[in-house]
Amino acid sequence: MAQSNTPLKITNKSYEKQNRSMRVDYTKKTGKTLGSRQTEGTGARRVAFACRFGGMKGGMTDKSGGGPSKLSMALKKWGFGSKSAATSFCNSNKKS
Repeated sequence: MAQSNTPLKITNKSYEKQNRSMRVDYTKKTGKTLGSRQTEGTGARRVAFACRFGGMKGGMTDKSGGGPSKLSMALKKWGFGSKSAATSFCNSNKKS
């Protein structure tokens, strides 16, 4: 079977499907459920997310440069427009 040279674009629908699948797998393995996204405010989980994802390696576009990367989509879902915005939020809201 030949591979196509067209880049695979991640859509919002496929991102959410992968996210649901990951959450189900986590629940099966641990018996715990993950909390929902916090898209605003300065809650501890949102600050922790911003600190973790603001420092991640990788670009905001996919490898072909045509669409958003998974990192970019995750940041957007949590209310951040870029890694630098997440890092700035982290630095101004984390507890020392």
